Amino acid sequence: MLSWAVTFLVIGLIAGVLGVSGVAGTATHIAYVLFVVFLILAVIGMVMGRRPPTA
Repeated sequence: MLSWAVTFLVIGLIAGVLGVSGVAGTATHIAYVLFVVFLILAVIGMVMGRRPPTA
């Protein structure tokens, strides 16, 4: 998921340099949302950790 966020960020930066503001804004917003979701899932994964089986 982090790779998708970086991909959309790069697309947004390139579109911003080329002057396509609509695409740049959309791509950077998608990158921001994906990055936030990645951070939330990473924190949940760290908190939950690997637990031994309860067999």
